[in-house]
Amino acid sequence: MRLDPVPTDRPPPVPGPLPRTVDDALTAVPTWPSDLLPGTGRTAVLWETLATLAAGDLAVARAVEPHLDALAVLAQAGVRPTVVGATATWGVFAAEGPGVRLDARPSDDVPGGWVLSGVKPWCSLAGRLDAALVTAHLPDGGRGLFAVALRDGADAGTVTVLDETWAARGLVEIPSTSVRFDDAPAEPVGGPDWYLTRPGFWWGGIGVAACWYGGAVGVARRLLDGVRGRDAPLLHAHLGAVDRALQSARRALAEAAALVDAGTLDDAAGRLLAKRVRGTVAAVCEDVLARAAHALGPAPLALEPEHAKRVADLQLYVRQHHAERDDASLGSALAATDGVPW
Repeated sequence: MRLDPVPTDRPPPVPGPLPRTVDDALTAVPTWPSDLLPGTGRTAVLWETLATLAAGDLAVARAVEPHLDALAVLAQAGVRPTVVGATATWGVFAAEGPGVRLDARPSDDVPGGWVLSGVKPWCSLAGRLDAALVTAHLPDGGRGLFAVALRDGADAGTVTVLDETWAARGLVEIPSTSVRFDDAPAEPVGGPDWYLTRPGFWWGGIGVAACWYGGAVGVARRLLDGVRGRDAPLLHAHLGAVDRALQSARRALAEAAALVDAGTLDDAAGRLLAKRVRGTVAAVCEDVLARAAHALGPAPLALEPEHAKRVADLQLYVRQHHAERDDASLGSALAATDGVPW
């Protein structure tokens, strides 16, 4: 899947075929080249790869995206963590939640110099990954980012994946549960608050949007199959509207990739770009879901496991966009600037 519609010769982004299952993805991604990073001239290739994975199976992209994001963060920090080996699978656990808190404190008793204690919510695939980049509250009130081993490298009993029900019908291969840390050894990545203020923080959010876009393409392909060969103007209208929507999402991602690689965006401009692209792609996903449902009716949802999974996966994943709250955040950012943005 290409973001740039102009054909050019381009080597494959990764060795071998792209994985088609989550199991295959977790085996393959540690062997991928280390230069598939945003802002290095290959941003479009990175996001195209995520979108292509998502068009095949959104859960596969959901497993790969945080691993590649973690590698990008480590590269930006110039850190090679010693908590796990070079062929580890990574996650990024940066969410906060009501009633839980994860704290970090320095310790001379562990190699990394820090330990984490508390509970971190929304830790996707925590039971299957080797390591994660985890945000935690610092003693002085700021927040830090830490590399933590989750399995073989973790001290016995310091990391526990909590037994929480994953009730969702979407992304069933990617359960997201809380993790309890009990003086878990941790290695700092960047300084206090670096993770949220670092160059490139917003590029990871656009990478997630590339996954949403690929998920919408997967749903749209089923619509196209259902419309082809039928003399049904109303269905053709839905298909035409879906095409327009997907093209707007593709153009937004392609333009964003070019801007990221140009390296000319400051933090404020990067923040605006990410909010615009994510909002655009999220709206496109919701439009594609609605039009495919209207055009195809209930039969594919009830009788086709692959299509039903695509819809459920995308409905859940796109909720990482906070809808009106993110639009309000974008509007507030625009209102605080001088001049006219359009």
